[in-house]
Amino acid sequence: MKTMIRLIFIFYTFFVFSQEKTLDKASNNLTVNGNVEFINEKLNEAESYYRQAISKDSTNIIASYNMANTFYRNGFDDEALNQYKESVDNAKDKNQLHKSLHNLGDVYMKKEDYENAMISFKKALLNNPSDDETRYNYALAKELLKNQKKNKNEQKKKNKDNDQKSDDKNQKNDDNEDKKDQNNEEKSEKDGNKNDKKSQKDQNTDKNKQPKPNQISPEQLKNLLKAMDNEEKKVQDKVNKSKVKGTPKKNKKDW
Repeated sequence: MKTMIRLIFIFYTFFVFSQEKTLDKASNNLTVNGNVEFINEKLNEAESYYRQAISKDSTNIIASYNMANTFYRNGFDDEALNQYKESVDNAKDKNQLHKSLHNLGDVYMKKEDYENAMISFKKALLNNPSDDETRYNYALAKELLKNQKKNKNEQKKKNKDNDQKSDDKNQKNDDNEDKKDQNNEEKSEKDGNKNDKKSQKDQNTDKNKQPKPNQISPEQLKNLLKAMDNEEKKVQDKVNKSKVKGTPKKNKKDW
């Protein structure tokens, strides 16, 4: 893409036809003093003279226009913008109107408000169609506005794509979280079923260990046999004792 060198022309030409009979003499003298200070780059002093001139005669378009130039040179763009607008409103002929509109367009260009710059330059051309500098600035403003709109659209599309990517990423993360939660639930359910089966198995094992109704457990049978042996031993002991007591003694006879 071919790079366009931004060249903006601004009029620093003063309205020197200050000997208009309609101007207040004191206001006119103050304007002249302001012009001298402006030429000598004493912008603050120039501004002061222009303000005094306007206070003496509010219709002094020359002081109004030149004070706007002073603001512009000092970098006070907002003040320059308002002052040039006032000069446009108070312009008394096409020459004054052309110069005020041209410089108004320059301020808009500096603020990158290319649409209003283009409008200002176009109006300036209507008052002086032969001004090549105004025509060039008009064409430049038009091209810069076109590029500005293109860049805005591209940035808007880029932001939209980034937002879409962000939404897709968030959706993917949500899906992953849902899947993870689902897997955890399935795992918990499986673990629960496994524990239930184990518990059921343990219950069955304990149930098998317990004696059924009318059935003697091995331990009970062992104790029962032991008790029977003890009883049988007691009975045998009694029998043996009875035999000993009942046996008659043999008395030896003396012959």
